[in-house]
Amino acid sequence: MDTARDALPDDIAALKEALATERAKALDIAAELAVAHAKASEDSALIAQQKLRIAKLERQIYGQRSERSSRLVDQLALRFEELEADATEDELAAEQAVARTTSVRGFTRTRPERNTFPDHLPRERVVIDPPTACECCGGNRLRKLGEDVTRTLESVPRQWKVVETVREKFSCRDCEKISQAPAPFHAVARGWAGPSLLAMIMFEKFGQHQPLNRQAERYALEGVPIALSTMADAVGSVSAALDPLLRLVEAHVMATARLHADDTTVPVLASGKTDTGRCWIYVRDDRPFGGAGPPAAMFYYSRDRKGEHPQAHLARYVGILQADAYDGYNQLYLAGRSPGPIQEAACWAHARRPFFAMADIEENARRKAAGKKELALSPIAIEVVRRIDALFEIERTINGKNAEERLVVRRTLSRPLTEDLHAYMREQLAKLSPGHDLAKAFNYILKRWASFTLFLEDGRVCLSNNAAERGLRGIALGRKSWLFCGSDRGGQRAAAMYSLIVTAKMNGVDPQAWLADVLSRIAAHPAHRLDELLPWNWTPPASAVSVRAA
Repeated sequence: MDTARDALPDDIAALKEALATERAKALDIAAELAVAHAKASEDSALIAQQKLRIAKLERQIYGQRSERSSRLVDQLALRFEELEADATEDELAAEQAVARTTSVRGFTRTRPERNTFPDHLPRERVVIDPPTACECCGGNRLRKLGEDVTRTLESVPRQWKVVETVREKFSCRDCEKISQAPAPFHAVARGWAGPSLLAMIMFEKFGQHQPLNRQAERYALEGVPIALSTMADAVGSVSAALDPLLRLVEAHVMATARLHADDTTVPVLASGKTDTGRCWIYVRDDRPFGGAGPPAAMFYYSRDRKGEHPQAHLARYVGILQADAYDGYNQLYLAGRSPGPIQEAACWAHARRPFFAMADIEENARRKAAGKKELALSPIAIEVVRRIDALFEIERTINGKNAEERLVVRRTLSRPLTEDLHAYMREQLAKLSPGHDLAKAFNYILKRWASFTLFLEDGRVCLSNNAAERGLRGIALGRKSWLFCGSDRGGQRAAAMYSLIVTAKMNGVDPQAWLADVLSRIAAHPAHRLDELLPWNWTPPASAVSVRAA
């Protein structure tokens, strides 16, 4: 006999009460765990901050002994930056968890007093329209008692200022009830930075690849010293605030019928060394076949390049995947895969590269002019490149047309060229030794012939995977600037911000202007209308407050 089952009440009301009690206990436990996690994150950030201070003091005392010591300080600064942002994210998560309970004590981080409002900066008073009637009795005999001022550091291109938001207080002459306009929402807790400044910090870090310590140095030279911890705190808050938009972008990307996928290396700081992580990108771009869906990109970070990562990213995706021949994608192409198989579309630009390396006539001309040894060119490679280029030339004439029109042209013009290329490669492969570079390049295409010729059966397929490679170009250019990610959490945060910034660029939107407007609105924006803030739907609204000179 099951004693636990016998102990349960028989009536529905009692069962509901027991269920509500258990749910309350679960919420309490979750809140306690969130608070404990936030405290641990705060301790880690504090330790990293102390290590950074010690390293800087040692450099002041003993001087700069080597370039390596300078790089060590940069590493510690980046590590502290990531941990500070982690701690802020965890604090916000703990606040949300505690808000669902009544018995768990909240957690608030102890922060040092900020001095981010230098006296020499000009002040701009933004006065919110005061109440015209008493909130209690409705009377209009109000008298001013005072005002509350929230100071927000804001930036204008090449100009700094402090915005003073004034909320005047009035008391009712009839009932003495005090009336005051509600405090404005801020993207960052306590509102020390305005949305334009936050957008600049985020875009400089993730869009222009300038770490926070370098930004802080530049701001100090402009007469506005901002602590690294303060800026890192803002990064964590903004990342948490923008997460709902990121989820919408992710859903939009994964809802397409055709995806571009690629990945690139991302150095990540490890204990005493630098590991090589990966940044994965999935691009939705329906413009080549006249699709109505707006373009977007979704980035993910991982510590390694195991196939389990793209398989997890695309666990619910069914459609066409344009990617290179990475073995980690193979499980996605299986016929029995749930929720369904993914069709593989290979990249002709990727297949062309080894042939082009053996057929670069212009490079040989440059080497000859410089007096260097010329490369051995292959007539076979030159012929393959010419034939592949002919396919791309046809594609340029049909770019932007609908899938049906593209398919008609491909079957009429591209199919004969593709069949001739297939016969030519078979013929030449029979004459080459298996270890020859040309033989390897031929086999790369011939073994995946069905994937390379899928564009002849589906007008939505592109000839290349260049859309994904363009999305990763910024990371490749920025690696020399930011050197590495400070942690795995930092890599995930970077991937999230890359998703939003690259998506804005793909839609012809200035990422910094978009971030500034979104950060000024998202805290008070209705949750069911968040899609209005996505880059392809974004329109800057008129200001809702009156601005009066002081």
